[in-house]
Amino acid sequence: MMISSMGRQMISRRRALQAGGAALASLSFMPKGARAADELNLLVWCDHTGAALLDPFAEKHGIKINTKEYDLPGVAYSILEQSQPGDWDVFVADTGDIMSAVAKGYLGELPDAEMPWADIFPELKQPDSHYKDGKLYAVPEKFGYNTIAFNNTKVTQEEARQAKVMWDPKFSGRIAIYDYYIPTMEMVAIALGIKPQEITKMHLPAIKEKLVEMKKLSSLVGDVPTTQNALVTGAADIIVGGGEFAVAGLMAEKPELDWVLPDEGGVRWSQSIGIFKDSTKKDLATEFVKYIVSPEGQGRLATADCYWAMPANSKANLDDAQKKRLRWDQQPEFIAKSYPYFFGDAELDAAMQEVWTEVLGA
Repeated sequence: MMISSMGRQMISRRRALQAGGAALASLSFMPKGARAADELNLLVWCDHTGAALLDPFAEKHGIKINTKEYDLPGVAYSILEQSQPGDWDVFVADTGDIMSAVAKGYLGELPDAEMPWADIFPELKQPDSHYKDGKLYAVPEKFGYNTIAFNNTKVTQEEARQAKVMWDPKFSGRIAIYDYYIPTMEMVAIALGIKPQEITKMHLPAIKEKLVEMKKLSSLVGDVPTTQNALVTGAADIIVGGGEFAVAGLMAEKPELDWVLPDEGGVRWSQSIGIFKDSTKKDLATEFVKYIVSPEGQGRLATADCYWAMPANSKANLDDAQKKRLRWDQQPEFIAKSYPYFFGDAELDAAMQEVWTEVLGA
């Protein structure tokens, strides 16, 4: 069924859930001839748990790969706190959470010179998010956008490319809003000509006004699976905050699903991969990281069953049809006019959350 297929797309991704309680999944991949002791343990997101991605590495190295899937940073840290040193080898997280993991002493150094930096999109390198004291602790591996996903039989590409589509009365009752205050509020800010990193408390009244306008026109506010379901079933024609992760994996079966970055710009997310400091298999773990950011690994990761998104490596093995669904040819334009997630200080963050709560209750 289409809904079941779609349900696999983003159920466990960090951005899909804003509260605890999500189930964790554990999977193992072991080729014939592998010894039980030859294992690699991964603490990752759902797009790193598929056989299509893991089998080639497991078979090449004759090892068993064990994966545990998590959603929120707090869940990952809880798992790590209950584990013994050396239990885990590879870690995947939101790029914005990497330095927190380093500060907690979880991540180990990676060999900088062995990473394919020349092929990685320059805007994803973000030294402040991957290096500390001149040492590399993680590498960007996948990225995408919180933007506008839509049904192209109900909304034209031209309409979707205008940020004002988020509060256009023409689509009253046909708009689903992604329930995460940071990207959604930052999308509104961009539409108002405010860069995310320039948001202050003074800007919040204007942002709130547009959010209220949008909320009145919406049919629902929900997490990624909920808003995605609405678009797939026809309960909504637009997802504010949706992007390639919500529709690219389904476009072959449902070509009416589409996504685009508004001309005014959008919000860009990214995820990164590193190895654990206490891993007893650092060499093998490093080889796995190098596989993931290689053209082969990148092609498989970008098109994972769980969710599709852009590979960080510009030489990823993708065919023309896959590139089309990911808007490959438009990436230079999209990257240039998108902004990484901006997390303000505690005072601003609290004020933004207060606005969001008030809007949802309106």
